[in-house]
Amino acid sequence: MNSYELSRAWFDWCFENPEKIKPNHTALYFFCIEHCNRLGWKSKFGLPTTMVKEAIGIKSYNTYINTLNDLVDWGFVEMIERSKNQYSSNIIALSNFNKALDKALDKALIKHTTKQSESTRQSIDSIDKQLTSKQKNNKQIPAYEDFKNYALDKCSELNFNVSENQINAKYQSWIANDWRNGNGKQIKNWKSNILNTLPYLNNKESVEKTETEADREAREFMENLNAYNTHKTLYGEAAANAKFKMIE
Repeated sequence: MNSYELSRAWFDWCFENPEKIKPNHTALYFFCIEHCNRLGWKSKFGLPTTMVKEAIGIKSYNTYINTLNDLVDWGFVEMIERSKNQYSSNIIALSNFNKALDKALDKALIKHTTKQSESTRQSIDSIDKQLTSKQKNNKQIPAYEDFKNYALDKCSELNFNVSENQINAKYQSWIANDWRNGNGKQIKNWKSNILNTLPYLNNKESVEKTETEADREAREFMENLNAYNTHKTLYGEAAANAKFKMIE
């Protein structure tokens, strides 16, 4: 006997007898299972009334005792010794409920899963039929871990000196530009774009340290211009001018 078997048997029975079940029954039965588990699966144990009522949120003693009696009548709990009053403990045992059921819940779940799968597949099929060429070419953004691992693998193959920080910066740049490259073009094949970008990133950090002031200004100008053109394409000239305050 274990928690999984008991809970499975319980919900099988509930599905067969929906007219009898109330939330209080499930709450009380599962607290009995939990309490028994904490006591090391004792064959019989005390069930303190006040403690149980607080644990499952039942205020009325009559509601509590009626719920417990239902569990006894249904064969899930065995009453060993009844309490003398509402302030003492009943002594109970959990029954190994194994009444033969036709597993209607299993059948219902399988049937529901099958219908859900068919519904989803039909929905996708119907959408696919209506896709335009523009929708079919919609961007596919990989997870960063996939992006990084692919880039690092190619760097290893090509013996490129590209840091993970550079790779992360490139990924974040493409994300910020609505998954477009520096030329403002939508990235359709991200792996191909990585291969085209890696030579530019290779040794870029060391190159930037030795470049002249004029080279640095020219490089920064081109980077800003690319960013400006991308923003202009996405949001219009006015928005780009406002963001970059016009690039002279």
